[in-house]
Amino acid sequence: MNIKINEELRSFVDPLAAIEYAALERSLLAEGCRDALVLWGDTLIDGHNRYEICQRHGIEFKTVQNTTFASLEDVMLWMIDNHLARRSVSDYQRGVLALRKKNIVSTRMMQRAGQPAAADEGEAAKVPEAPPWNTREDIAKAARVSSNTISQIERIQKAATPELVEAVRAGTISINAAANVAQLPEAMQVAAVAGGRKELQQAARQVREQKAATRPRREPKEDGDADAGEPADAETQLRAQVAVLRARVDELSAENRALREQLGSQG
Repeated sequence: MNIKINEELRSFVDPLAAIEYAALERSLLAEGCRDALVLWGDTLIDGHNRYEICQRHGIEFKTVQNTTFASLEDVMLWMIDNHLARRSVSDYQRGVLALRKKNIVSTRMMQRAGQPAAADEGEAAKVPEAPPWNTREDIAKAARVSSNTISQIERIQKAATPELVEAVRAGTISINAAANVAQLPEAMQVAAVAGGRKELQQAARQVREQKAATRPRREPKEDGDADAGEPADAETQLRAQVAVLRARVDELSAENRALREQLGSQG
Protein backbone atom coordinates (compact mmCIF):
# COMPACT_ATOMS: atom_id res chain seq x y z
CA MET A 1 0.00 0.00 0.00
CA ASN A 2 1.21 3.50 -0.87
CA ILE A 3 0.88 5.39 2.43
CA LYS A 4 0.63 9.17 2.10
CA ILE A 5 1.95 11.71 4.61
CA ASN A 6 -0.08 14.90 5.00
CA GLU A 7 2.38 17.51 6.26
CA GLU A 8 -0.37 19.62 7.86
CA LEU A 9 -1.50 16.60 9.89
CA ARG A 10 2.08 15.71 10.71
CA SER A 11 2.63 19.20 12.15
CA PHE A 12 0.13 18.32 14.88
CA VAL A 13 2.65 15.78 16.22
CA ASP A 14 5.26 17.32 18.54
CA PRO A 15 8.69 16.07 17.41
CA LEU A 16 10.26 13.52 19.73
CA ALA A 17 13.42 14.48 21.59
CA ALA A 18 16.54 12.71 20.34
CA ILE A 19 16.63 10.41 23.38
CA GLU A 20 12.92 9.53 22.95
CA TYR A 21 13.34 8.82 19.24
CA ALA A 22 16.35 6.60 19.94
CA ALA A 23 14.39 4.67 22.58
CA LEU A 24 11.50 4.10 20.16
CA GLU A 25 13.92 2.96 17.48
CA ARG A 26 15.56 0.43 19.83
CA SER A 27 12.14 -0.89 20.85
CA LEU A 28 11.00 -1.37 17.26
CA LEU A 29 14.25 -3.09 16.29
CA ALA A 30 14.04 -5.45 19.27
CA GLU A 31 10.30 -6.18 19.40
CA GLY A 32 8.93 -5.14 16.02
CA CYS A 33 6.00 -2.78 15.45
CA ARG A 34 3.33 -4.18 17.74
CA ASP A 35 0.78 -1.35 17.41
CA ALA A 36 -0.96 -0.89 14.07
CA LEU A 37 -0.59 2.40 12.20
CA VAL A 38 -3.92 4.21 11.76
CA LEU A 39 -4.94 5.28 8.27
CA TRP A 40 -7.75 7.32 6.78
CA GLY A 41 -7.90 5.96 3.29
CA ASP A 42 -4.23 5.97 2.31
CA THR A 43 -3.32 8.91 4.59
CA LEU A 44 -1.41 8.20 7.79
CA ILE A 45 -3.08 9.80 10.81
CA ASP A 46 -1.37 8.05 13.74
CA GLY A 47 2.11 6.52 14.02
CA HIS A 48 4.29 8.90 12.02
CA ASN A 49 7.48 8.23 13.97
CA ARG A 50 6.93 4.45 13.93
CA TYR A 51 6.29 4.52 10.18
CA GLU A 52 9.48 6.49 9.53
CA ILE A 53 11.61 4.09 11.57
CA CYS A 54 9.97 0.97 10.08
CA GLN A 55 10.56 2.27 6.57
CA ARG A 56 14.22 2.97 7.25
CA HIS A 57 14.94 -0.44 8.78
CA GLY A 58 12.55 -2.57 6.75
CA ILE A 59 10.44 -3.49 9.80
CA GLU A 60 7.03 -4.99 9.05
CA PHE A 61 3.96 -3.22 10.39
CA LYS A 62 0.19 -3.53 10.32
CA THR A 63 -2.36 -0.87 9.48
CA VAL A 64 -5.95 -0.27 10.54
CA GLN A 65 -8.52 1.96 8.86
CA ASN A 66 -10.56 4.60 10.66
CA THR A 67 -13.61 5.19 8.48
CA THR A 68 -15.57 7.43 10.85
CA PHE A 69 -14.30 10.72 9.37
CA ALA A 70 -16.26 12.73 6.82
CA SER A 71 -13.58 15.36 6.19
CA LEU A 72 -9.97 16.30 6.81
CA GLU A 73 -11.18 18.61 9.58
CA ASP A 74 -12.65 15.59 11.38
CA VAL A 75 -9.24 13.93 11.18
CA MET A 76 -7.56 17.04 12.56
CA LEU A 77 -9.94 17.22 15.52
CA TRP A 78 -9.41 13.52 16.25
CA MET A 79 -5.61 13.92 16.16
CA ILE A 80 -5.76 17.00 18.39
CA ASP A 81 -7.89 15.19 20.99
CA ASN A 82 -5.49 12.23 20.92
CA HIS A 83 -2.48 14.43 21.60
CA LEU A 84 -4.20 16.56 24.23
CA ALA A 85 -4.79 13.37 26.21
CA ARG A 86 -1.11 12.37 26.23
CA ARG A 87 1.06 13.19 29.23
CA SER A 88 4.25 13.53 27.20
CA VAL A 89 2.97 16.57 25.27
CA SER A 90 4.44 19.84 26.56
CA ASP A 91 2.33 22.70 27.95
CA TYR A 92 3.22 24.83 24.92
CA GLN A 93 2.17 22.16 22.43
CA ARG A 94 -1.07 21.45 24.32
CA GLY A 95 -1.90 25.15 24.24
CA VAL A 96 -1.16 25.34 20.50
CA LEU A 97 -3.32 22.27 19.83
CA ALA A 98 -6.22 23.62 21.91
CA LEU A 99 -6.10 26.92 20.01
CA ARG A 100 -6.04 25.03 16.71
CA LYS A 101 -9.11 23.08 17.73
CA LYS A 102 -10.89 26.28 18.70
CA ASN A 103 -10.14 27.79 15.28
CA ILE A 104 -11.32 24.68 13.42
CA VAL A 105 -14.53 24.40 15.43
CA SER A 106 -15.26 28.14 15.25
CA THR A 107 -14.75 28.18 11.47
CA ARG A 108 -17.00 25.14 11.07
CA MET A 109 -19.72 26.77 13.18
CA MET A 110 -19.59 29.95 11.09
CA GLN A 111 -19.84 27.96 7.88
CA ARG A 112 -22.82 25.99 9.17
CA ALA A 113 -24.52 29.16 10.35
CA GLY A 114 -24.36 30.55 6.81
CA GLN A 115 -25.91 27.48 5.21
CA PRO A 116 -29.70 27.05 4.91
CA ALA A 117 -31.11 24.07 6.79
CA ALA A 118 -32.25 21.09 4.74
CA ALA A 119 -36.02 20.71 4.49
CA ASP A 120 -36.04 17.12 5.72
CA GLU A 121 -34.15 17.91 8.91
CA GLY A 122 -37.32 19.22 10.56
CA GLU A 123 -37.28 20.83 13.95
CA ALA A 124 -33.83 19.40 14.78
CA ALA A 125 -32.27 21.75 12.25
CA LYS A 126 -33.59 24.76 14.15
CA VAL A 127 -31.67 23.86 17.29
CA PRO A 128 -28.28 25.59 17.10
CA GLU A 129 -25.23 23.59 18.08
CA ALA A 130 -23.58 25.22 21.10
CA PRO A 131 -20.07 26.36 20.12
CA PRO A 132 -17.51 24.92 22.56
CA TRP A 133 -14.67 26.84 24.17
CA ASN A 134 -16.26 30.27 24.10
CA THR A 135 -13.78 31.67 26.61
CA ARG A 136 -10.04 31.55 27.15
CA GLU A 137 -10.74 29.67 30.38
CA ASP A 138 -12.43 26.86 28.41
CA ILE A 139 -9.42 26.57 26.10
CA ALA A 140 -7.05 26.57 29.07
CA LYS A 141 -9.03 23.82 30.77
CA ALA A 142 -8.83 21.61 27.66
CA ALA A 143 -5.07 22.23 27.43
CA ARG A 144 -4.58 21.76 31.20
CA VAL A 145 -2.80 25.11 31.55
CA SER A 146 -3.78 28.50 32.98
CA SER A 147 -5.71 31.09 30.98
CA ASN A 148 -2.69 33.39 31.35
CA THR A 149 -0.53 30.74 29.68
CA ILE A 150 -2.99 30.57 26.77
CA SER A 151 -2.70 34.36 26.40
CA GLN A 152 1.08 34.08 26.33
CA ILE A 153 0.97 31.30 23.71
CA GLU A 154 -1.31 33.46 21.54
CA ARG A 155 1.22 36.29 21.83
CA ILE A 156 4.04 33.95 20.81
CA GLN A 157 2.08 32.67 17.81
CA LYS A 158 1.37 36.21 16.60
CA ALA A 159 4.77 37.84 17.05
CA ALA A 160 7.55 35.29 17.66
CA THR A 161 10.10 34.47 14.98
CA PRO A 162 10.49 30.81 13.91
CA GLU A 163 13.75 30.69 15.87
CA LEU A 164 12.04 31.80 19.08
CA VAL A 165 9.15 29.34 18.57
CA GLU A 166 11.65 26.50 18.18
CA ALA A 167 13.41 27.60 21.38
CA VAL A 168 10.10 27.33 23.25
CA ARG A 169 9.34 23.93 21.74
CA ALA A 170 12.82 22.71 22.72
CA GLY A 171 12.42 23.99 26.28
CA THR A 172 15.31 26.45 25.98
CA ILE A 173 13.03 29.24 27.18
CA SER A 174 9.80 29.20 29.19
CA ILE A 175 6.44 30.21 27.72
CA ASN A 176 6.32 33.26 30.01
CA ALA A 177 9.79 34.47 29.02
CA ALA A 178 9.19 33.79 25.32
CA ALA A 179 6.00 35.86 25.37
CA ASN A 180 8.10 38.79 26.59
CA VAL A 181 10.90 38.26 24.08
CA ALA A 182 8.30 38.05 21.29
CA GLN A 183 7.56 41.75 21.86
CA LEU A 184 11.06 42.68 20.66
CA PRO A 185 11.94 43.43 17.00
CA GLU A 186 12.63 40.30 14.94
CA ALA A 187 16.36 40.99 14.67
CA MET A 188 16.66 41.15 18.46
CA GLN A 189 14.64 37.94 18.87
CA VAL A 190 16.95 36.08 16.49
CA ALA A 191 20.03 37.49 18.22
CA ALA A 192 18.72 36.46 21.65
CA VAL A 193 18.03 32.89 20.48
CA ALA A 194 21.50 32.68 18.95
CA GLY A 195 22.96 33.78 22.30
CA GLY A 196 21.43 30.81 24.11
CA ARG A 197 19.45 30.43 27.30
CA LYS A 198 21.24 33.17 29.26
CA GLU A 199 20.78 35.74 26.50
CA LEU A 200 17.09 34.85 26.17
CA GLN A 201 16.54 35.26 29.91
CA GLN A 202 18.27 38.64 29.83
CA ALA A 203 16.12 39.80 26.90
CA ALA A 204 12.94 38.72 28.71
CA ARG A 205 14.05 40.56 31.85
CA GLN A 206 14.70 43.74 29.85
CA VAL A 207 11.19 43.64 28.39
CA ARG A 208 9.68 43.19 31.85
CA GLU A 209 11.66 46.15 33.16
CA GLN A 210 10.59 48.26 30.18
CA LYS A 211 6.97 47.47 30.99
CA ALA A 212 7.54 48.44 34.62
CA ALA A 213 8.95 51.79 33.47
CA THR A 214 5.77 52.62 31.57
CA ARG A 215 3.40 51.78 34.42
CA PRO A 216 2.01 54.80 36.29
CA ARG A 217 3.69 55.39 39.63
CA ARG A 218 1.56 54.40 42.62
CA GLU A 219 0.98 57.14 45.18
CA PRO A 220 1.59 56.26 48.84
CA LYS A 221 -1.60 55.54 50.80
CA GLU A 222 -0.65 57.70 53.77
CA ASP A 223 1.51 60.78 54.15
CA GLY A 224 3.71 58.97 56.62
CA ASP A 225 4.57 56.34 54.03
CA ALA A 226 5.87 58.79 51.43
CA ASP A 227 9.43 59.02 52.71
CA ALA A 228 9.70 55.26 53.07
CA GLY A 229 8.41 54.61 49.55
CA GLU A 230 10.40 57.18 47.57
CA PRO A 231 13.86 55.54 47.64
CA ALA A 232 12.49 52.21 46.43
CA ASP A 233 10.44 53.92 43.73
CA ALA A 234 13.40 55.98 42.58
CA GLU A 235 15.58 52.89 42.35
CA THR A 236 12.91 51.05 40.38
CA GLN A 237 12.58 53.97 37.97
CA LEU A 238 16.34 54.16 37.45
CA ARG A 239 16.61 50.42 36.85
CA ALA A 240 13.77 50.59 34.34
CA GLN A 241 15.36 53.53 32.53
CA VAL A 242 18.64 51.66 32.30
CA ALA A 243 16.78 48.64 30.91
CA VAL A 244 15.11 50.82 28.25
CA LEU A 245 18.45 52.31 27.22
CA ARG A 246 20.11 48.89 27.19
CA ALA A 247 17.33 47.48 25.02
CA ARG A 248 17.71 50.41 22.61
CA VAL A 249 21.47 49.83 22.41
CA ASP A 250 20.86 46.14 21.69
CA GLU A 251 18.35 47.03 19.00
CA LEU A 252 20.76 49.44 17.32
CA SER A 253 23.54 46.87 17.55
CA ALA A 254 21.35 44.26 15.89
CA GLU A 255 20.48 46.68 13.11
CA ASN A 256 24.15 47.56 12.70
CA ARG A 257 25.11 43.88 12.39
CA ALA A 258 22.38 43.33 9.81
CA LEU A 259 23.63 46.30 7.75
CA ARG A 260 27.21 45.04 7.90
CA GLU A 261 26.12 41.58 6.76
CA GLN A 262 24.13 43.14 3.92
CA LEU A 263 27.10 45.24 2.80
CA GLY A 264 29.37 42.21 3.05
CA SER A 265 27.09 40.11 0.84
CA GLN A 266 26.94 42.88 -1.77
CA GLY A 267 30.72 43.18 -1.79
